[in-house]
Amino acid sequence: MRPLLLIISFFIGSALFAQEASLKTLLSYSFPTELTASKNHGAIAWVENKEGVRNIHYAIAPDYRQKKLTNYTEDDGQAISSLQFTDDATSIIFVRGGAPNRSGEFPNPTSNPGGYQREIHSLNIISGEIKNLGVGSAPVLVDERIIYLNKGGAWTMTLEGEDATSLFKIRGSVSNITPSPDQSKIAFVNGRGDHSFIGIFELESKKLTFLSRSIDLDSDPVWSPDGTKVAFLRQVYEKPLLFIPKREALPFSVLVADSETGKSTIIFTADKGKGSAFRFISAKNQLFWMADNTLVFPWEKEGWTHLYSIPSNGGEATLLTPGDLEVQYVSQSPDGTQLLFNSNQNDIDRQHIWSYSNKLSQLTSGKGIEWLPAMDGMGNAFCLGSTGIHPADVKKMEKGNLVPITTEDAYPKDQLVAPEQVIMTASDGIQFHGQLFMPKQLGENEKAPAVLFFHGGSRRQMMLGFHHRGYYHYMYALNQYLASKGYAVLSVNYRSGIGYGMEFREALDYGAGGASEYKDVLAAAKYLQSQSNIDVDRIGLWGGSYGGYLTAMGLSRNSDIFKAGVDIHGVYDWNAIIKGFIPSYNKLEMPGFAKLAYNSSPVASMQGWKSPVLLIHGDDDRNVPFNETVVKAKKLRELGVYFEQLVFPDEVHGFLLHKNWLSAFEATSSFFDRKLK
Repeated sequence: MRPLLLIISFFIGSALFAQEASLKTLLSYSFPTELTASKNHGAIAWVENKEGVRNIHYAIAPDYRQKKLTNYTEDDGQAISSLQFTDDATSIIFVRGGAPNRSGEFPNPTSNPGGYQREIHSLNIISGEIKNLGVGSAPVLVDERIIYLNKGGAWTMTLEGEDATSLFKIRGSVSNITPSPDQSKIAFVNGRGDHSFIGIFELESKKLTFLSRSIDLDSDPVWSPDGTKVAFLRQVYEKPLLFIPKREALPFSVLVADSETGKSTIIFTADKGKGSAFRFISAKNQLFWMADNTLVFPWEKEGWTHLYSIPSNGGEATLLTPGDLEVQYVSQSPDGTQLLFNSNQNDIDRQHIWSYSNKLSQLTSGKGIEWLPAMDGMGNAFCLGSTGIHPADVKKMEKGNLVPITTEDAYPKDQLVAPEQVIMTASDGIQFHGQLFMPKQLGENEKAPAVLFFHGGSRRQMMLGFHHRGYYHYMYALNQYLASKGYAVLSVNYRSGIGYGMEFREALDYGAGGASEYKDVLAAAKYLQSQSNIDVDRIGLWGGSYGGYLTAMGLSRNSDIFKAGVDIHGVYDWNAIIKGFIPSYNKLEMPGFAKLAYNSSPVASMQGWKSPVLLIHGDDDRNVPFNETVVKAKKLRELGVYFEQLVFPDEVHGFLLHKNWLSAFEATSSFFDRKLK
């Protein structure tokens, strides 16, 4: 009988494995970012993050087969960004390392005694040689030289990293360096606090010109195809105040200036009221000067993030993307004739790729999610894309089809569940969306424990598939893992998130202005309680950042509903968060608002916190100060509330080390197993 017992044991073990993939396996995908195309040749490059090890890959025409170019081997948290092909596509310039914090410290999540810096590198595609060119960021190739940012100013060096010198001295900071078409000049943004200028610097004569100097905030310069003019965005300075709704502002404008004289003309001013506040898209620049001498820009005139076009000499703005939809990632073809972008048109909880060139065309569709479109010098179009059960890959768009250039063939996608779209209604009538992950192995009469998940931001949208940001790619994988372990998981797109229009994003009384999104937390819990296959006595919640805030709100206000929570670098007191982003904020000068912000925070309702919680935080967090968790834990101790903690020394807000993500999620799963199962 022994062989038969062994066979039976083998099949039982195989069945259990099929139901629950390991967390390590579910996080083992290679996540692509930084997709970049050569403007002159048939070539693309991107960064793959494989379990924390980041490397550059590329593919060239005609077959576009993936090839790994670098051989970094450590999970060291050092980001790779700003990829740019040289004109002959024989080399790639890139940056390795992250931005410094307010103290000037570069990310060092491994606590390396030698530390790290943010440095510019060149990579020879033919030989594979990598050369460190020096400290700096945002490199731009201009006439066989590199212009880059360093110490708040513009610097220049050769392609070999030699002769590094300051390009010019100027008050304030320099950003958005943009070369003219003939590469004889650069446009840039000169930030000076409550105002900013657009500067033009002539590389040979060293002449510096400011365009249409004003008291306003000018940004996003873009050159005309013939290099004689520069268009830019102008916004009126208003005293900043974060995490409250802003549906209107003093209207923004688009200006076009003569690059020689600096004289400008306002060609567009937004209407008052809806759409008067500028809404940014994910793009290298917010303005696109097309080959037909029209300018394309985002505008929320109809309450949704749309693209509009206007003649460069002025006229009526034309809506290019009609409908209830949000445009997000936008890029321009090398010849300036076409725009590629993704939107959730006709598929509100997914995103697909569209193009505009005199007419609107849909390039991708189906059950997947696509983002970050790019076109190379041969006119071939590419993007990144995922599905509900398959993580992101690099894909080539061919006549309506998506051909994968990378693929995760060994990924256990068959063990995942396709999330279901859920639409809920809060007590005040606001509708919001969610994604429900139900465990495959749940019996007909069985009741599952459940958890609510809340994204951060709050300017985010979770979708019916793996997310386009690495942070939420990880969190989506954990939701899948929890479902594989028998939990029902409801991911909630609460009000103040993106994807559903301006009024939903700028929800009345949200955040520090009244925490109105907590109504969505309660409505989501009510939805779970109404399901016959959910155990209403075993509901937990978790999230990071803003999601950690809503987790703490749930535990402090309704421990009767929520029996356990995992709070990852979550907000405790809005006044402290606003102060962190705006150092000049003084709550004593705004006592009414400061009191409202306090009452909209977990700190105001801690007496009601009874349920256990796991607190997770990195102590080099640049978004939510580590002290938020310190003072929260102190209060929990005073109240006698059980909590566990997981601290990552020198780790930032969006964890840079894969091993820290794995540790955080192992602790999360274990905590829920012990408190909800």
